[in-house]
Amino acid sequence: MCNTRLRFLLSSILAIAVCHLVGVAQVQTSPTAVTVEINGQVRFAEGGAPAANVLVRLESYDGGGSITEAFTDRLGKFRFTGLPPAQYSVRVHQTGYRDEQQTVDMTTSSRGLAYLQLTPDTETTIPGKFVTRTVDAKVPAAAQKEFDKGVEALGQGGKDKIAFASRCFEKAVSLYPPFVEARLKLGTVYMDLGEWDKAEHALLATIEVDKGAFNALFALGEVYLRQNKLAEAEKVLSQGLTIQDQSYLGHLTLARVYWEKARAIKDLAEARPPLEKAYEEVKRALTLNPELAGAYLLKGNLLLRVSRSADAVAAFNEYLRLEPNGPFAQETRALVEKIKKANAPHFAGTH
Repeated sequence: MCNTRLRFLLSSILAIAVCHLVGVAQVQTSPTAVTVEINGQVRFAEGGAPAANVLVRLESYDGGGSITEAFTDRLGKFRFTGLPPAQYSVRVHQTGYRDEQQTVDMTTSSRGLAYLQLTPDTETTIPGKFVTRTVDAKVPAAAQKEFDKGVEALGQGGKDKIAFASRCFEKAVSLYPPFVEARLKLGTVYMDLGEWDKAEHALLATIEVDKGAFNALFALGEVYLRQNKLAEAEKVLSQGLTIQDQSYLGHLTLARVYWEKARAIKDLAEARPPLEKAYEEVKRALTLNPELAGAYLLKGNLLLRVSRSADAVAAFNEYLRLEPNGPFAQETRALVEKIKKANAPHFAGTH
């Protein structure tokens, strides 16, 4: 299911002609300090579906209690890199679910894994008091049953299961219209099925019920981007980032919107404003997640558009490092070779 969305995300990035290929090569050195990384995934306990946009907090026991945070991607995955060897605590927090924690000892290993599950809770802890989840408590048993069936089907994968899940979520919403979680799932399932108009209506309905549903705003931004409604996409993505600025996928999607605006403008001087906005959003996405492959792919295209070919190659190579067998790896390698041949003096001695 999520692989389909990733293809949609990347497909609008790698579409550029090789032109204005002039640049100055930059030498990059690798850090000599020993570092480790922690990879992991968060899933819902009920049904096993990946949990996207969940806050993951990494705390070091040995490093003075330093804290790093990240959000899971659409596959529920997260990654922390460039860490000093230490013992870490990985914690996840999501409203309406119990906080979960796992200890990862990175003193003797360079790579660690953490797998956590979100279990529903009737109470959510906030500083100083408890808040009861009154909305979920009102969900009728029949609607909850349909929702659970849909989540279970999504966990099994396959287009037929996704279609079955959509019917389950439709029924859950019909039984209980304020069911925010079911509306959000329904919208994203329609996206997986490529039914963009239905996805738009479902996500708009989700936002109408819950104005703070930033996940729905980000998903709606993707829908509008697929429909080439760039002004609408920019608006809802900016709105979502106002609520949740730590979403690297939100920033990347907004960058792609600005990139599409720039691609429609032939004159470079006129295209610079959206290009600069796109670049700033890409930088923000990579600050939040330095291992975000799609961001390097878009960064390379942005740099190539402004004739910084050497820097573009460096960005494309980062994409290839992160996704050597990715959906656009072959095209990216061919593009890199084409750039190098067109700028042979600048790349003399490089590999």
